[in-house]
Amino acid sequence: MTPIKRIFIANRGEIAVRIIRTCRALGIETVLGVSQADRDSLGAQLADRAVVLGPAPSTQSYLKVGTVVQAALGTGCDAIHPGYGFLSENKALAEACANEGLIFIGPSPDNLDAVGDKLTARTHAENAKVPLVPGGSVDTVEEAQALATAVGFPMLIKAVAGGGGRGMKRVDRAEDLPAQLDLAISEAAAAFGDGRVYLERYVTVGRHVEVQILSDGEAILHAGERDCSVQRRYQKVVEEAPAPHLPEAMRKGLHDAAIAYARHINYRSLGTVEFLVDVERGEFYFLEMNARVQVEHPVTEAITGLDLIALQIAIAEGRPLGMTQDDIVLTGHAIECRLNAEDPDNGFMPSPGRVSQAWFPSMPGLRVDTHMTPGAMIPPYYDSMVAKLITHGTTRDEAIATMQTALKVCALTGVKTNAGLHAAIMGDETFQQGGVDTAYLPGLLARIQQGGKA
Repeated sequence: MTPIKRIFIANRGEIAVRIIRTCRALGIETVLGVSQADRDSLGAQLADRAVVLGPAPSTQSYLKVGTVVQAALGTGCDAIHPGYGFLSENKALAEACANEGLIFIGPSPDNLDAVGDKLTARTHAENAKVPLVPGGSVDTVEEAQALATAVGFPMLIKAVAGGGGRGMKRVDRAEDLPAQLDLAISEAAAAFGDGRVYLERYVTVGRHVEVQILSDGEAILHAGERDCSVQRRYQKVVEEAPAPHLPEAMRKGLHDAAIAYARHINYRSLGTVEFLVDVERGEFYFLEMNARVQVEHPVTEAITGLDLIALQIAIAEGRPLGMTQDDIVLTGHAIECRLNAEDPDNGFMPSPGRVSQAWFPSMPGLRVDTHMTPGAMIPPYYDSMVAKLITHGTTRDEAIATMQTALKVCALTGVKTNAGLHAAIMGDETFQQGGVDTAYLPGLLARIQQGGKA
């Protein structure tokens, strides 16, 4: 066991503030790496020390492995916490930490290798006997046509190195496949430097459900599942835990499959195994594993009482989890709304600028993870998420009602936000009934457009 005394946080925004909060509770010092655009951020003010990694563009600051490692070493840190996004699943960073005697607060390079390539991850799922969406890799149009004939349309073309919905193309007809395949390959090569693609059956009515995994290298436990089906262009907007209206046999199957996958690759750290639930067939399929803390981890913390960041740090120190599956008790229901600085009435265009008011009053059942303060600048270089509103209630209806109140009383002004959209979702009868699929939000947006603003 190696106690960590000082952590270098290689991230920004709300997750940096979130990590600092837990480190303070644990008595661990923090150094935050910032770009020039984030020098005056709340994270920079809260950390014990902040160092500038480089100019505002992430390619010149947050994504520079060598710079991050040297900054950590130069400030006397024992470990690096990568948060989510940026370098959080970067094998080169994990290897550099190992080479320099730093603790990488995340899984091993081998683990990252196993899940970082989607085709490799699919192979591991197959070997672990975890259900997969029918499909496979293709190199030529002929191979794609043969696979599509065997599986059936509609098909989804996905980039092997893709993420966040980028490099994905839906194909409904055989005659469209060659052109869409060429387009997907060229886009994947341009976006990720890797033109490899694979095809999967497109699930017409699907739910996105993921399972939180905790592993100390010996014990592998789950902390329940989250439903992330409210999405726009494959980007999550609202998440909740537990997933509503899942058959209990399927819920248990998801938990067991996630643990089986993690065990197969000898996973150690926090991680999330993502699945696609085929509503029409009553089946679920492995999508991918995220080898990091998720944006939506607070809903799991709300229903379990766990501090996932603290557990992540403890595992990195070499400590055992110190609990069994029976010790993880799920209580109530939690919902998270991602508040983004964007304009839903103008094609969801980002809305950078200076925040004039950031008011998140304390109220029962509400947690707010944010880095916003009055006068804060939202730079145009990064993701537009500025806050996460998390509500917890005895029932799902109670969590929704609390969120509706929170959306009314919380205020972020000076920039456009998607708060109105979240209010529309929370007030929508279909969402309130629970168990919506991934086509829900596009449908709601179409209804809003027909009837005016949310």
